[in-house]
This record gives sequence, C-alpha cells and structure tokens, in this order.
Amino acid sequence: MAGRTGTASLPLHGGRCPPWLFDRMKRLGAAMVEAMVEEWGPDEVLRRLADPFWFQSLGSVLGYDWHSSGVTTVVCGALKEGLQGHMGRLGLFVCGGKGGTSRRTPHEIARHVEEASLALDAASLAYASRMAAKVDSAAVQDGHTLYHHTFFFTASGRWCVVQQGMNERTGWARRYHWLSETVRAFTEEPHAAVLGVRQRSGVLNLVAAESAAARAASVELASRDVGWWRRELGRLQTRHLAMPAGHAIADTPQLERALDALYRAAPTGFEQVLATPGVGPRTIRALAMVAEVVYGARPSYRDPVRYAFAHGGKDGIPFPVDRELYDRTIAVWRRAVRLARLGRRERLDSLRRLAEMERWGEAP
Repeated sequence: MAGRTGTASLPLHGGRCPPWLFDRMKRLGAAMVEAMVEEWGPDEVLRRLADPFWFQSLGSVLGYDWHSSGVTTVVCGALKEGLQGHMGRLGLFVCGGKGGTSRRTPHEIARHVEEASLALDAASLAYASRMAAKVDSAAVQDGHTLYHHTFFFTASGRWCVVQQGMNERTGWARRYHWLSETVRAFTEEPHAAVLGVRQRSGVLNLVAAESAAARAASVELASRDVGWWRRELGRLQTRHLAMPAGHAIADTPQLERALDALYRAAPTGFEQVLATPGVGPRTIRALAMVAEVVYGARPSYRDPVRYAFAHGGKDGIPFPVDRELYDRTIAVWRRAVRLARLGRRERLDSLRRLAEMERWGEAP
C-alpha cells in the first residue's frame, strides 16, 4: 500500500463482545456498508476492507477495542450477520469466520453463487480463499497460526480476504489483508497489507520477491522421490545446519507422505507445490532448507509486516460506549440509505459533505 505503511500491535483480550454492543455493531456496520455500496458500489467496500487502517478505524467507530485482536473477528462477524438477507441485493457476500466456521467458506461461496444466480465460478473463488489461507500458514512462516478467515466477494467476481493468526507464545495477533485486484500471483508479494509487530528473526517468507530462486528450486526438488529426501534430510541433521529462521525438520511419516504426494503430482510451479493437498509448513520449510544447500537459493527471511473513536470502547477506553448516541447514529444512517434507495439522496449527500469538511479540518 504505497504511502500508507505502518504497524499496529494487537494483543489478545479475553472475554466476549457484550450482546448489547454486538447487536448495535451489526446494525450500524450494515448501514455503513449499504451507504458505501449506494455511493461507490460493492467493489469499493472490498478496497476499504483491504486497507488495514480503514478496517481498524471501522472497528473503532463501531465501538470495539481499538487495540485488541478481537476487532478482526468481531467486526467481520458483525458485518456477516448484519448483512444477512441483504447480500444478494447489495452484490456483496461475506463467507467464513473464526475457527471451524472458516472451514465452511467454500460451501458458503457456492451457496451464495447459486442462490443469487451469479455468473461466477464458485470453484475459482474457493481456490482463491484456500490459497490465501495456504500462503499465510505455510509460505509465510512467522509464528502465527491462522484461526480466523473471512472471504468477501462481489457479484463482479472480485474478492478480498481478512484473516488473522495468533502467536500462542506471545499472545499477539497478526492480520493479513488480500485484495484480488492487486494480486498478480498468489506466490509473489500477494498481500494488500500485513498488520502486526515486525519481527527481526524467525520468519521464513517464500512469497517475497527475493525468494524467487528458492521457489524455483523448490519446484525442481519436488521431482525427487522419498528415498532421496531421507538421505538429504539426514545429511542436514548431521551437519547441524544453522539458519536464521531454521530448526530441525523431523523425519516423520507425515512429511514423507507430503513429499511423496509432491513427487506424484509433478508440479510445474510453486503455486502448484503450495496447492498440493497435504503440503503444509513442514514440507515447505524442508524444500526451502534443501534448496539453499543444494542450489544456493537462499529464501527470504524478511517479515512481510509493513487510528477514531466515535462511540467509545467496550472496555471503557477512552470512554464507555454511549448507547443512546450509538442508536441515534444507526437510525441516521439507516434512514439516509433508505431514502437514497428511493431516489432522495439529500441526507446521504449531506453526510458525504460533512465527511469531506471533516477531512479538510473545516467542520466545527
């Protein structure tokens, strides 16, 4: 994101979002999205969701903790629930979520495509969802385990992903943003942004531009049979190879099965390597380590990581949520959107002018 780089630290907060707040988040979030669709169309909503600073501000406006990891899961959940029953009309669809819900993403994509009679290939959208998750769990190894994946797409076929991983050792989260219109390849600099604390070591980044040689070497190594791998990994262990982000690769049946699957699949590109079922972080790391020793193709260890209160915050910081004010905001936006759909845009236009005045410091 040219000109909009930065970091944000997202600590894990315990507890749940209070029902009274989540209900308001659903209603206000849905009204705001409807207003944006009315003004600029659903594809613009994707662009904004892919902007980590805008997303963080949205969470703040909705009254959630500005510096909590929960802002990702709760805001995405509020949008998904708040837009239920309206997605087809808006041409904007929300799939996935936290934990086990994320695994239903392909099914939800197919259901929306069928129910809305969209001229889209549900399998291609499901593949994009799966590859985004595969990249941030296997090709980018930064110590954060994915536990949340939300896939947004529009009737035009464009999509964005907002997903999050947790570092169980530190208790800090990292959020990954993807936007289809900026993805030239799933396996080279595909992110719109990655939000988190930059790490100086311990990261293996095989989607960095400077990892091109390592990716090519990994594809070449995929043609080796399991016997060759047993011998080569054994040599690595006896050499006590030290790499900045390296650790021992256990000689397990699971790793051997993944390497055998690669050998049988005969991939011709790194994306195919990554997409092969059973290939995960351990297999990708093994390929990277051996590629460096055999071919001198060093992978990148560069970490890919590169706010506004309106109603208060859940924990009373910087001030408790004003429920009456929150309800009035929902009412104003709902009425503005409803009138705009009837051809009366004066309220929505006035809100846009107010935003422009605020942007230039002219509002009182």
